[in-house]
Amino acid sequence: MSNSEVMKKLQSHFDSLAQITPEEGIEFWFARDLQEPLGYARWENFLITITRAIESCKTTGCDPNDHFRGIRKMVRLGSGAERSIEDFMLTRYACYLIAQNGDSRKEPIAFAQSYFAIQTRKQELIESRMLLQARLEAREKLREAEKTLSQNIYERGVDEPGFGRIRSKGDQALFGGHCTQTMKNKYGITESRPLADFLPTLTIAAKNLATEMTNHNVSQDDLQGEVAITDEHIQNNQSVRAMLGQRGIKPENLPPEEDLKKLERRAKSEEKKLIVDSGKLPK
Repeated sequence: MSNSEVMKKLQSHFDSLAQITPEEGIEFWFARDLQEPLGYARWENFLITITRAIESCKTTGCDPNDHFRGIRKMVRLGSGAERSIEDFMLTRYACYLIAQNGDSRKEPIAFAQSYFAIQTRKQELIESRMLLQARLEAREKLREAEKTLSQNIYERGVDEPGFGRIRSKGDQALFGGHCTQTMKNKYGITESRPLADFLPTLTIAAKNLATEMTNHNVSQDDLQGEVAITDEHIQNNQSVRAMLGQRGIKPENLPPEEDLKKLERRAKSEEKKLIVDSGKLPK
């Protein structure tokens, strides 16, 4: 099954689970209906994610009761008897927060993050939102990896300017001899902005892999000083470049993409609109 077919199947499934409040016309989903499609085998595990989503709702300044409504309902057992179980009515915004607090490595979760983020159900817009989400997540992983590297090498005698030199040498190895500033000039990026904010997802992931390899080996081999750590980072970026080269990919030839800061602001704006458009569950 192609990726597009998988997306259509997931979209059709989520569409079929949507409910509408009879008087207010508010679109909502039952948590129990979403549990399996989102990849949760046990209600207890899904409930943990729902709880995190409720906390996230509070941090936005929204009243969770407007978007998460705890209910009890009766279900029939195999014996024919009935028992009461816990469930939640969830607005689109609540579903979005649940997806945001789930494991995005699961395909249904990655899809749901975009499906619930936008009001339209056009597949091409959902897929476009998924690509944006993947790029934002890749950038955040690189940001965390570089933060860890900075902390690791500071403990090993390398100051902030030294970290900048190490990172630039790594870029030079990854981009076939083009240093960070050369790539910025090529892409038309101002001096104050990070190169990574304009790179495509693949290149961001490549930089992250090389950085994580450096983090691992700096700790494992207890590398000390700027020279040793620079050599390590260069080798790791060269290895990643060689791997990409085997598939005919040269990072320096990939075109830049839209500024991630702009995309982050747009995503935040969409989230605010989502809160309003989702409406509130009836009291």
